[in-house]
Amino acid sequence: LHFWLFLAIYLAALLANGLIITAIACDHHLHTPMYFFLLNLSFLDLGSISTTLPKAMANSLWDTRDISYAGCATQVFFFLLFLSAECCLLTIMAYDRYVAICKPLHYGTLLGSRACVHMAAAAWGGGFLYALVHTANAFSVPLCRGNVVDQFFCEIPQILKLSCSQSYLREVGLIVVSIFVFFVCFIFIVLSYVQIFRAAFRIPSQQGRHKAFSTCVPHLSIVSLFLSTGMFAYLKPPSISSLSLDLVVAVLYAVVPPALNPLIYSMRNQELKEAL
Repeated sequence: LHFWLFLAIYLAALLANGLIITAIACDHHLHTPMYFFLLNLSFLDLGSISTTLPKAMANSLWDTRDISYAGCATQVFFFLLFLSAECCLLTIMAYDRYVAICKPLHYGTLLGSRACVHMAAAAWGGGFLYALVHTANAFSVPLCRGNVVDQFFCEIPQILKLSCSQSYLREVGLIVVSIFVFFVCFIFIVLSYVQIFRAAFRIPSQQGRHKAFSTCVPHLSIVSLFLSTGMFAYLKPPSISSLSLDLVVAVLYAVVPPALNPLIYSMRNQELKEAL
């Protein structure tokens, strides 16, 4: 059951994200900053879901739960890389919408091709550094409470449960710093949308207001899905934690967003539909 369920989700994510990447790459009408960032988002979604699901499917199919130490560390590194880079990219996409609606005359200047490449590179680079520091810290802690990770993929909270050393406090400190960074991104996105909605309501024509809102709804939906599932996974109280709930929550934040993101964008985007 796990294998066929994960296989269906994985194939759907591969197909949907692959179609978006192909459409944006092949259609010159979509060579704009918004679609450039969407292209990067699709690559991040593909990487994120490919880090966790193939190994989980193989384990379900062969009825095993084994993963090597190096394999676990690699999985943690790439999952954190794609997750943190996606958070940065969603913040950049909020800025893109802010400039497009609040400062349309400066759009070409503020978001030229070089600026877009630099912003995307910063998101990927920031994700790489974040993943490197976290993975190095988590796997430098001695694991002395067994070697069983109660999850269908390796993640830092489950690995820290296996430690009985005080050195895990360094990783807890890093997690606190991470929450602060993600909170700053969240505040930036919220402030961007406050300005966007204020500017949109000042547009005199109803058609103009509808167009402004229609370009923001997909991004806002993805941000809500990404942040709500991630925050619930990492900030839920320990009193309601259980093996089955942790598994469901992990699927919600690690598997569902990469599969749903392309559908959310393509359903309300006429240009993308025509390109597809």
